[in-house]
Formats: sequence, structure tokens, C-alpha cells
Amino acid sequence: MRQLLEVLGFVVVVQGVAGLVTEFTDWHWGLVRRAGFLDGYEIYASVALLVLGVALFAVAERRGPGG
Repeated sequence: MRQLLEVLGFVVVVQGVAGLVTEFTDWHWGLVRRAGFLDGYEIYASVALLVLGVALFAVAERRGPGG
């Protein structure tokens, strides 16, 4: 379970970073940009993904090596 939380945390953090990179550069990648219902709220969604990813890492760390 710990590894699953770490993988999910990594994916969510990468998507949050991708959303921020997309907003501040001309690169166009990541899922935040593709979600039409987030038009106008991409930065907020990206920051929320970053916070969620850090929270997933914290939960994974809290569970300890035994699971």
C-alpha cells in the first residue's frame, strides 16, 4: 500500500508541475490543460495537485515500511 501511495503521489506531483509549467511557458503537456471544466482555474488546480501529492507522500511515510 505504501508503494501505491508513493506512486500516486509522484504522478499527482508531476501533473501539478506540468500544469504550472504549461501556464507559465509555451509547453503544452499535462492533464490539467486537457480538462475543459478547469478553464480559467488551471493554476489553482495545479497547486491543489501539488498539495495533494505532498499529502500522499506524507501518508505513505506515516504508514511506515511494514505497510
